[in-house]
Amino acid sequence: MGAKKGVKQDDTVEDLRRDPLQAILLADSFTTKFRPITLECPKVLLPLVNTPMIDYTLTWLESADVEEVFVFCCSHSKQIINYLEKSEWVNRPNFSVTTIESLNCISAGDALRLIYERNVISGDFILISGDTVSNMMLKQALDEHKQRRRKDTNAVMTMVIKKSKPSRVTSQTRLGTDELIMAIDPSTKQLLYYEDKADDLKGTLTLDKSFIAESPSIFLHNDKQDCYIDICSPEVLSLFTDNFDYQHLRRHFVKGLLVDDIMGYKIFTYEIHSDYAARIDNFKSYDSISKDIIQRWTYPIVPDVQISTNTSIEVDRNGIYRGPEISQSRSAQVGPFTFIGKGSIIGDNTVIKNSVVGDGCKIGSNVFIDGCYIWKNVIIEDECRLMHGILCDGVVMKSGSVLEPGVVLSFKVVVGPDFVVPAYSKVSLLPQPVIQDSDEELEYADNNSDENGGSTNDWDSSEIGNGGCGFIWSTSEVDHEEEWRHSVAPISALKLKELVKKAYDDVEMGLQDDPFNPLPDGRESGTESDDEIKDESQYFEKEVEATFLRAVHENVKEDHVILEVNSLRLSYNMALENCASALFYSMMKLALDTPHKSAADLVKNVNDVMSRCGKLLKPYLQGIDDEIEVIMKFEEICMESGKEYSPLFVQILHLLYDKDIIQEEAILNWANEKEDADESDKVFVKQSEKFIQWLNEASEEEEEED
Repeated sequence: MGAKKGVKQDDTVEDLRRDPLQAILLADSFTTKFRPITLECPKVLLPLVNTPMIDYTLTWLESADVEEVFVFCCSHSKQIINYLEKSEWVNRPNFSVTTIESLNCISAGDALRLIYERNVISGDFILISGDTVSNMMLKQALDEHKQRRRKDTNAVMTMVIKKSKPSRVTSQTRLGTDELIMAIDPSTKQLLYYEDKADDLKGTLTLDKSFIAESPSIFLHNDKQDCYIDICSPEVLSLFTDNFDYQHLRRHFVKGLLVDDIMGYKIFTYEIHSDYAARIDNFKSYDSISKDIIQRWTYPIVPDVQISTNTSIEVDRNGIYRGPEISQSRSAQVGPFTFIGKGSIIGDNTVIKNSVVGDGCKIGSNVFIDGCYIWKNVIIEDECRLMHGILCDGVVMKSGSVLEPGVVLSFKVVVGPDFVVPAYSKVSLLPQPVIQDSDEELEYADNNSDENGGSTNDWDSSEIGNGGCGFIWSTSEVDHEEEWRHSVAPISALKLKELVKKAYDDVEMGLQDDPFNPLPDGRESGTESDDEIKDESQYFEKEVEATFLRAVHENVKEDHVILEVNSLRLSYNMALENCASALFYSMMKLALDTPHKSAADLVKNVNDVMSRCGKLLKPYLQGIDDEIEVIMKFEEICMESGKEYSPLFVQILHLLYDKDIIQEEAILNWANEKEDADESDKVFVKQSEKFIQWLNEASEEEEEED
């Protein structure tokens, strides 16, 4: 039978012999960033909001219509294989998961060479690591890749990227990764340059002349995030086999292909906007992605939607997730954006907020927990205080002990009574290796750890208090200086002040050096799409809200809060009015989330919040236009996230006027700007007519008196 009319013969043959969509999932990170935890348990099995990381990756692959997944595992391979064999991923219809085990691979390059030798990949495949969370729709990216391949067989790889500006303060993204420099041809989306360690550039960047000759325009970006999701042709595996210098996927393979002008292979990019994709590279990204999951940026991959567990999870409007069989004292308080796992017990007068508590935990009375990740079967006795730390399975904190910010307690560590664990400490039952491995070597464990993680050693150590068990790992001066970058703890106020001052100094120096004053991210103005701007502002608003809530609950000084918001402003390149709007939204949301039974109670809540926190808005309300932005933000809240405020608009507007947050001129100008607007945009102006009339009359009386 001949080919269909109008369809190429090659396309028809390809359709008839369609290969199943396959994926290679690397279950080894080939780094040491999660030590000491990963000496005892593989990174992909570490819980992310109470679910192993690998389950998020497999859930996405299944939703993206991948049919065959090959899971490569090396370090702690038996734990991974046993987990998958007992999981619900076996016997799934139209979705097979096969493990490939090796005990001597030390890099991603070695892994891909071994997979090539097994001859299991038959066509284009997805290359991903088992610590990746995504909800992106894969079809369009896959179609673009295949269309390019039909036209150019040298187009061997498509990298998924996403907009993510680095911090002006730390030169890092919100995921804790270094600033990424990419050169992309905007017409073809071809990647021409890639540098994931911007510090290595030392202020200079060299591009081959051929790039400029062949491409009419090249965009240089430092505002992109590598999602570490790659669509690859089978040639990628053979390229690793042909070149044994390729060890690291980005540092060696991608950079190697970009400078190799003999073979002519090409890498392209696919940028996502409203979708989510991110990789857990360090403790900072672990914290950020956990928050994204709890705040539902990853929907439908969220705790209350089944991933690989039969446990029923309930969620309420404040972002509080609860598993079954929880025992919580009536006097205990669980704050917003918190997860409490199955069978956990919470004692009297205990406060838990912005945290994840795993299954089977026992938390005593008068305990304070904020910003912590507490895994399974952890015991926290009375009067303990925990701030921004990670506690692995089986940890015990004796009564009165304190965890300062940034601490990591590995499996079954015991902290003695009243002992204060210093900030950024890493504590393990395993002693610190004498010889430090490089970042590209495996996280091998001594084989005396049990298959569920946790050492079988049983001894006491006085390093963390009387009756405590564990070694405090030491860090060099250089490592200690970098700890805050990759920690789950926010930057300390002192360090933040130092960094903000340095950032402002650098900006001033840059403006003096460059009379043309280009945009700081190297792009021409007006190149951002509306979706990108909206996405960026939403993340900024969430970050400001988290900062504000932490400040309220911890009674953080006003100056320190302003420093943190200024840092976020620099990081996201936002204006003063954006800071004012985000802080105002956070205040109104706090008032709405505070218990109330009537409209009068809600207005009282707003009054209380503004009396306590309204001063935070002053540094960002530098003019009438900024105040008008706040009024417009209030309109938006009334119509969308806080409709309960809608009938109370004029009362609260009057309250803001009485508190000297919004001036008379701003209210009158806002009303005047609405004169020619559609009727649907005049709802709140009409509601405020009497108040506006009163302001006008008062203004006229003042003029007459003058």
